[in-house]
Amino acid sequence: MSLYSKIGKELFFKFDAEQAHGLSIRGLKTGLHPRFHAGFDPRLNVDIAGLNFPNPLGMAAGYDKNGDVPDALLALGFGHTEVGTVTPLPQPGNPKPRIFRLKEDRAVINRLGFNSKGHSAALGQLKKRKAKGGIVGINIGANKTSEDFGGDYVKGIEAFGALADYFTVNISSPNTPGLRALQGADPLADLLQRVDDAVEATGRETPVFLKVAPDLTEVEIDDISKAVLGSNIDALIVSNTTLSRTGLRSGSVTQEAGGLSGAPLFERSTIVLAKAHARLEGKVPLVGVGGVNSAETAWQKIEAGASLVQLYTGLIYEGPSLPKIILQGLSKQLDREGLSSIKEACGRQSDDWSKRELLLS
Repeated sequence: MSLYSKIGKELFFKFDAEQAHGLSIRGLKTGLHPRFHAGFDPRLNVDIAGLNFPNPLGMAAGYDKNGDVPDALLALGFGHTEVGTVTPLPQPGNPKPRIFRLKEDRAVINRLGFNSKGHSAALGQLKKRKAKGGIVGINIGANKTSEDFGGDYVKGIEAFGALADYFTVNISSPNTPGLRALQGADPLADLLQRVDDAVEATGRETPVFLKVAPDLTEVEIDDISKAVLGSNIDALIVSNTTLSRTGLRSGSVTQEAGGLSGAPLFERSTIVLAKAHARLEGKVPLVGVGGVNSAETAWQKIEAGASLVQLYTGLIYEGPSLPKIILQGLSKQLDREGLSSIKEACGRQSDDWSKRELLLS
């Protein structure tokens, strides 16, 4: 059992969830965190979208919203980290409290509402670490009061065009009214064209990932897959948080409004991932997010069709040693199966996962 499991989690859980998040950011800033010194297993290397990822594990957007600690996160062992979601203008997000731990379910409900210090603040932070290396993506979003959501994504690309290793177009938050409507066939095609034009105008071939929700029907998965195949999107991230509350055990807190992340999201997000994998036919790589909290769940995402995986909520419950534990576990799984590369496992169980029924409640 790690020191975090013995002492750290109990201490952090004495604080309000958002206060604990702030404390963890401060801890990373001061260097009070473990470091991954072992060197990455070369079998875990993944090449997608013109980028060479030293391993498939990434830190999802939502934790380092303003680009405060990307290098500390990379030092934990993550092969990449994603800053944001960053909006053009600063916005406070929704009223507090707005993050709720569901301890029995190893989950979190949040209704942050894209709280962000804005482009200029994140830009200032990221310029400081420009020469440090490591893959740092920028997750861009729209201000809640914007009259042109698409225009806000274009502003994000213009602002970070010289710094981003990749962009993530986040149209999947449940906490910004009207945002998920961009996942519809026509609005999505229009948005992706505007994004493509904006990237071209920067003069850099920065990869663009698209992040979608798990609360999709088969028809919506069809529409998104067709739009992605008809665009220059370099990868699809499945998924953001869910509005579903099926099977939760953590009492009245389960009825709080917002998006649910963590262990209960694993099955649904993995089914949607596999269904997207089947429709994209290997033409667009996938990033699996939702319920990754162990080497086993990371491996299952990869077998379902993910080239990369990301986590966030798992770190809250398992602590900062989780990346090291997952990477070591993935290497051991490669040993057991006699595989020379993690890429050999990608999509092996996609058919089985994609046949499962999507249920919403």
